[in-house]
Amino acid sequence: MRFAVYQPPQATQKPVPILYFLSGLSCTEENFMVKAGVQRLAAEYGLILVTPDTSPRNTGIAGEDDDWDFGTGAGFYVDATEEPWRKNYQMYSYVVQELPALITANFPTQPEKQGIFGHSMGGHGALVCAMRNPELYKSVSAFAPITAPMRCPWGQKAFSGYLGKNQESWRDYDASELVKKVGYHSSILIDQGTADKFLAEQLMPKAFEQACADVSQPLNLRYQEGYDHSYYFIASFIEDHIRHHAIA
Repeated sequence: MRFAVYQPPQATQKPVPILYFLSGLSCTEENFMVKAGVQRLAAEYGLILVTPDTSPRNTGIAGEDDDWDFGTGAGFYVDATEEPWRKNYQMYSYVVQELPALITANFPTQPEKQGIFGHSMGGHGALVCAMRNPELYKSVSAFAPITAPMRCPWGQKAFSGYLGKNQESWRDYDASELVKKVGYHSSILIDQGTADKFLAEQLMPKAFEQACADVSQPLNLRYQEGYDHSYYFIASFIEDHIRHHAIA
């Protein structure tokens, strides 16, 4: 696994909080660091940024590079239980346990002050990691997340491949199911572009909004007029997200 790290100037003087960003389908650890315009804000607020890759690579699994939305670049932040993915595709454990241990061992961090956010598939991952580990993450936000993967083509393809046919096991990785079961200790920030071509079929923010309403989970879901699914969208609203996490 590869990951990218940005250290703010403050890190030369003292340990600083950590913010993890999970990227979307087909991205690597580089996309967010190159395209989001986030370093200036991380420097201003004194946050270390960590962006992992979206899957293991070159594992030798037959067919791992066949599809852009499954296998390489599409780990979906789950711990795979099905062969042949099980051995390598443990993305949930990697994000929640293995990567933070590496970061805190090698960088000047405040491990008790972590936040997590992401985009699309990574937005799904951030919501799931935060809700399942509220003691680890002080804050969570997302750009155009896949909020109901059990009900959308991307999620159904990934979950059946990684987790098998038993849909009960899928619920632990579906934000719209999880929020009704475990909730989250503070407000969740989500930005969604209205011109996003994946909005209706794949992202389904209304399903998550309804689930949050059902259990009185604080949610700040903002629809941004005319924005699509791209990094221009992320760059346009990244400051609000960094501030959201810095305050927490």
